[in-house]
Amino acid sequence: MSQLAIEGGNPVFTQPAPLPAWPPIYQQTGEKLLQIYNSHRWSFYGSEELAFNEEFAAYTGAAYCSMMANGTVTLELALLALGVGPGDEVIVPAHTWLATGEAVVYTGATPVIVDIEPDTLCMDPEKFEQAITPKTKAVIPVHLFGSMADLDRILAIAAKHNIKVIEDCAHSHGGEWRNRHTGTWGDIGSFSFQESKLIASGEGGACITNDEILAEKLGRLSHIGYQIGSKQGQKGTPPPMGLICRNYRVTEFQAAILSGQLAHLKEDTIMRERNAEYLRKRIDALPGIKVQARGKHATRQSYYIFSVIVDIDRLKQGTTRSDIALALQAEGISRIGGGWGRPMYHQNLWSVPEDMYRIESNANAEEIVCNRLLVCQLQWLMLPEKETAMVADAFEKVMTHYYCD
Repeated sequence: MSQLAIEGGNPVFTQPAPLPAWPPIYQQTGEKLLQIYNSHRWSFYGSEELAFNEEFAAYTGAAYCSMMANGTVTLELALLALGVGPGDEVIVPAHTWLATGEAVVYTGATPVIVDIEPDTLCMDPEKFEQAITPKTKAVIPVHLFGSMADLDRILAIAAKHNIKVIEDCAHSHGGEWRNRHTGTWGDIGSFSFQESKLIASGEGGACITNDEILAEKLGRLSHIGYQIGSKQGQKGTPPPMGLICRNYRVTEFQAAILSGQLAHLKEDTIMRERNAEYLRKRIDALPGIKVQARGKHATRQSYYIFSVIVDIDRLKQGTTRSDIALALQAEGISRIGGGWGRPMYHQNLWSVPEDMYRIESNANAEEIVCNRLLVCQLQWLMLPEKETAMVADAFEKVMTHYYCD
């Protein structure tokens, strides 16, 4: 292969790649937002919020959807709706954004951290089962980056031990496990619509469920106790005594933005999956690197991030993942790096005292997340065919240079 750009050679991308801006914007949505602004009706179970709840439930195949302020409070309220509280334990994966664990802390329960699978980077079902105690009330498998937690095994283990399941789908809009949307397999599915997500409204989130009682609780918990569809100023039924509710409402603006993006989600998911699988075929054929494995029974794999695992043991002595990242950046693959860089409990914003959580297993997370994982932002999966091939060319050029026979 030709000389690496980082060493003075010509880069694969001689011009910046035409990465699309994110989040996407649509003229029709902009016009809708102006209409909402002029309506003076911006919140409190507005027509846009109620419409999106119906649209997203229909899209995922769930019976019910409740929009909320963000994808952290969705996890918190999912736990509260399931009766999780002080004295309970909730099992979470070591590799996830810190909100997964901190939402457990918000309820007064204890996060119990378990290891990830080395290929999917999602919760290891065996480690989940080993961590169960009489205090275990729930488990939160995370469908991470470009994979899905092993729902078949996790659901079977949870059913055997009478444990509630909350699917963290913050990265999984549009993904399907055995032809059924993620989030509809467990008791509750939690989604984030933060600005980087696959549909995004700046901030926002939603819980979906097929359980009418849970849906009623989720609606009240996020709307200060008001029943679903309540009209401001009109008296309704109060929440059940002891159901301490929050104000985690969204606005009509967020709902309208999301409705506009939801109309494009299926086609965008198919396009990102197609490009990811092309890159997977090319990159997995290279020495010293593997793409994060798909969900084992994913029939449509959504991709929030495209991630690869570098086998530093097979590279030239002293080569680190940072060396690979810098070399790829020099070839024109911008926005590639170590992601969060550390397991959840080592992240800079994690401020939970050690006596408030427990680590049961973490060997894979410590090694892979800290030393071997590289992630590319989702826009790299949205390029035309020619530029997608050039991305694979850059990986081939770099890995061939650093591989040691």
